[in-house]
Amino acid sequence: MKPISRRSALRHTAAATAAAAITATLAKGIKAAETGANLKGRINHSVCKWCYGKIPLDEFCKSAKEMGLASVELLQPADFPTLRKYGLTCAMVSNPTVDGLGGIGKAWNRVEHHDKLVPAYEAQIKAVAEAGMENLICFSGNRGGLDDEKGLENCALGLKRIMKFAEEKKINICMELLNSRLDHKDYQCDHTEWGVELCKRISSERFKLLYDIYHMQIMEGDLIVRIRKFQPYIAHYHTGGVPGRGEIDETQEINYPAVMKAIAETGFKGFVAQEFVPKRPDPLASLNQGVHICDV
Repeated sequence: MKPISRRSALRHTAAATAAAAITATLAKGIKAAETGANLKGRINHSVCKWCYGKIPLDEFCKSAKEMGLASVELLQPADFPTLRKYGLTCAMVSNPTVDGLGGIGKAWNRVEHHDKLVPAYEAQIKAVAEAGMENLICFSGNRGGLDDEKGLENCALGLKRIMKFAEEKKINICMELLNSRLDHKDYQCDHTEWGVELCKRISSERFKLLYDIYHMQIMEGDLIVRIRKFQPYIAHYHTGGVPGRGEIDETQEINYPAVMKAIAETGFKGFVAQEFVPKRPDPLASLNQGVHICDV
């Protein structure tokens, strides 16, 4: 057997020590979450229910509450009674749909969709306000050959029709930034600058962006610089591991503690929602871990 050099031995020892430290830290976080230990309070924690589709909502809300989460999101008004049962809010309410419109692919960037989307969103805004929630998601829609300038013009034209009502009801309409490279081919609101320009054209304090960290790492990178620069236009954050959208631990490339510290340092008071898709056998343990990693 080839002898191991001192340098090699030290390198292996250092790697093993670092790995053990990471494992111990994550285990500590999982244990703290499982026992309902208090979180630090700098980050308001939420989770997207769709990532845990096999777990009934009632059971999931119970687990989320025990972890110290304040919200389970991307739900419809029909789900609000279950949230209230556990003292939870819905930090980002899901979009309404009408005749196949309102979702990621077909939404506000087409003028011909506006007459159906406006009343659907007004009804959803009313339901969200009556429930005491604050944020309602929206999407640009896919390009389908539409250039980005025309997409901006059309989105602004349609969304301005609902913003007065949203302002009256004190509801934030939040357009999500998504990647068009892997997950949502041809989606138009796929860069932060495009979303910020839309915010400027709508010119309402109630129109903001949902900054999805996973999607923007794929499209742009430079996360911390961009979060600091564009924070005034951001109302909400989503997480996810890159590559693969799995757990946000050391198996992926984003340094989530650093990103969360940057978010907290901007004075952000909204929510950060876990939106990774668990790959391991115990999805709730993965959620516990993700919450702890982001609790800076």
